[in-house]
Amino acid sequence: MDIFLLIIGFIVVLLGIIGSFLPVLPGPLTSWLGLLILHFTKPVPINYTFLGITLAIAFIIWLIDYFIPAIGTKKFGGTRYGVIGTMVGLVFGMLFLGPFGIIIGPFVGAFLGEMIKESNSGKALKAAFGSFIGFLTSTFLKFITAVIFMGFYIAIFWKYKDAFFSF
Repeated sequence: MDIFLLIIGFIVVLLGIIGSFLPVLPGPLTSWLGLLILHFTKPVPINYTFLGITLAIAFIIWLIDYFIPAIGTKKFGGTRYGVIGTMVGLVFGMLFLGPFGIIIGPFVGAFLGEMIKESNSGKALKAAFGSFIGFLTSTFLKFITAVIFMGFYIAIFWKYKDAFFSF
């Protein structure tokens, strides 16, 4: 049973890395679930502090993932209208465009929000580009976190590997 959990946990951690790029899966939270599964095996003792800290990190990254595109819009000169457009675009994009909506929605939302404020397409395009940069930043952050969780998984397994394979 422990080998089965070990394999399932590893697959879930890998899914977390893939989920860093796919908006369908919350990457770091999925990778954390793999760490939790590893701690349910008999050879690995449950470390509540480690699991709590990594869960908090995964949750915070999952939460800020929804705000980083808006921050990018603001940093690239977007107004409040662009920021609101980014958030509305994110929601509508996810609902109606599926996985691509998380990229397209904030971009279009920021552009339309800025166009409502003032008809300067150059400024609106710059704010929309900021939204896209924010998306890339959040994707990178999720990917790095998921890879670090994979490193934790491998390090913990390596520490207890003899207990998994002793018959």
